[in-house]
Amino acid sequence: QVQLVESGGGLVQAGGSLRLSCAASGSIFSRAGMGWYRQAPGKQRELVATITMGGSTNYVDSVKGRFTISRDNAKNTVYLQMNSLKPEDTAAYYCNAWVVSSRRYDYWGQGTQVTVSS
Repeated sequence: QVQLVESGGGLVQAGGSLRLSCAASGSIFSRAGMGWYRQAPGKQRELVATITMGGSTNYVDSVKGRFTISRDNAKNTVYLQMNSLKPEDTAAYYCNAWVVSSRRYDYWGQGTQVTVSS
């Protein structure tokens, strides 16, 4: 059983910072790619950032230069450092883990709310 537990969301003023954490239980973390997605009300869930097992990162254009994804394999935790937050960053943020064997398996956290006030 894989569990992903997010924390670190909250209310922040525009221009502020937050750091999201996602702690993974189970034995998959070391062989999983990790990512953060977000979903704003009335919108589809979108990919924000990913980090592979080897540490390669990828970001959606709207957060490049402001957000940083990282992982601590010793702690089975992935982080999303969010700086220079904008009201349009307001969304529920979800942690994702994926493992590829015969096919791709995806695991999701319960989400954490980020609200940026103007």
